[in-house]
Amino acid sequence: MNIKPFFGLGGVLIAAMTSEFNDQVTSIALIDVRGALGISHDPGTWISSLYVSAEIVGMAISPWLMVTFTLRRWMLFSIGLCAASSVLIPFNPNIEAIYALRLLQGLAGGLIIPLLMATALRVLTPDIRLYGLAVYALTATFTPALAETVAALWTDVVDWRFVFLQTIPLCSLAGVLVWYCLPQDQPQYQRFRMLDWRGALLLVIGTGALSTMLYQGDRLDWFNSKLICVLALVSAIAIPLLLVNEWFHPLPFLKLQLLGRRNLAYGALGLFTFLIVGQSGSTVPLGYLQEVQGYRPLQSNLITLEIAVSQLVMLPAMALLLDYKRVDSRVVSLVGLGLILTSCIGSSFLTVYWNRDQFYLWQLLQAIGQPMVIMPLLLMATNTVTSPAEGPFTSALVNAPRALAEAAGAWFLELIGRWRGALHSDRIVDEVGQDRWRVIQSYGVLPQYPPPLLPDGRPRAPGSLEAFSHAVEQQVTILTTSDTFLILGALTVFLMVVVMTLPVRTMPPRIQFAKN
Repeated sequence: MNIKPFFGLGGVLIAAMTSEFNDQVTSIALIDVRGALGISHDPGTWISSLYVSAEIVGMAISPWLMVTFTLRRWMLFSIGLCAASSVLIPFNPNIEAIYALRLLQGLAGGLIIPLLMATALRVLTPDIRLYGLAVYALTATFTPALAETVAALWTDVVDWRFVFLQTIPLCSLAGVLVWYCLPQDQPQYQRFRMLDWRGALLLVIGTGALSTMLYQGDRLDWFNSKLICVLALVSAIAIPLLLVNEWFHPLPFLKLQLLGRRNLAYGALGLFTFLIVGQSGSTVPLGYLQEVQGYRPLQSNLITLEIAVSQLVMLPAMALLLDYKRVDSRVVSLVGLGLILTSCIGSSFLTVYWNRDQFYLWQLLQAIGQPMVIMPLLLMATNTVTSPAEGPFTSALVNAPRALAEAAGAWFLELIGRWRGALHSDRIVDEVGQDRWRVIQSYGVLPQYPPPLLPDGRPRAPGSLEAFSHAVEQQVTILTTSDTFLILGALTVFLMVVVMTLPVRTMPPRIQFAKN
């Protein structure tokens, strides 16, 4: 048995995890990165926004280019682009150049991740394909959860530059494994004669406008901003044109006709929804701990590290479980979604006294539930592939919504924070009443339980207007966080309904493909 392709798959996995770190670790450490580079808040928001916009494009076009240039060559190019764009960022004081490098970094990340699924489907036989899907699932559950710990290591222990310099050893190892272990195919340059250049142009314009609008809309006050209005108009025109173009093009980037297969349609919709719920379920507790309790990443990373470590056990266990003929993958998904729903409901009872310890149980339910959803989803989606030629199209259809889910998740959390936060702020101020305001103005006394803290950890002097304002902000954050968990729970219920209605039962690959 030739084991070299398995090492090649390991190289692609390392590259995919590196690209995820470029995204997630940078977002978590963004305050430190902005401070070190001298970038203020508003310009700094584009560091994440540009990355995601380019990532969406990369995920849509990478499978097509992989077939044209061959897997090995395209993978090596993507790894090189990832390394070069990352290494230059911490040494560049020019913000325009940093924006350009983040675009290239996001494009590289988008090019790499679909290749992991394509490599797993190619290298692993049906007997062990489920374990290859577990390898791909690591980038959706394990790597984002590990990112908080990695960010804490670089920003609080080592040096912020390693947020970007981490790519040097990782990409070097990935490149060596891919170079020596993946087979070299014959390139198909004749495909350029049928290049879908209209689709590529509409993809860049439409998805770029949509993701930028979702990321920047809250900061720019949505449709009170001319830029947001223009982006909304552009995306409303370009994306329908893109879908029409892809439907009729003979060699498209996105073969939309495949979505007529119910399980593949579920794979695209389910992964999009699951990533919003799963990643938000991890980031919301971190936001609470940072805003209310003043935690740094080094203090809060243990609750996400719990999820990350659990995936190393749960994902292979789910592959083993789903390999049994009697196991219905839809039932496994429903059980996993039930655990995630319980986690969301339990976390919604948080109070000002909650710290890291109170989140461990609920994050453990997330850690168990997430692989129970992602593994059946990947099984049902990839079992729709009936020929090798359909593999790249399937990868593009599954991964493009995955990138868009990050922008949609950021918009979703900002919408909840703005909508519910304003409501709770108004209610709290109203409930204080005019009598209590007169007490504050006359005597400067308003007891706080517990007393609010200054940034350095010392208690504020009780009774001041500043202390009252801080207490109101604290309560608004707590109530908004509670609402966020409940809304994520409602989104989980929606996904449960989708699981019960859209996909059909499928067999393990060793049985499914033996029949064919």
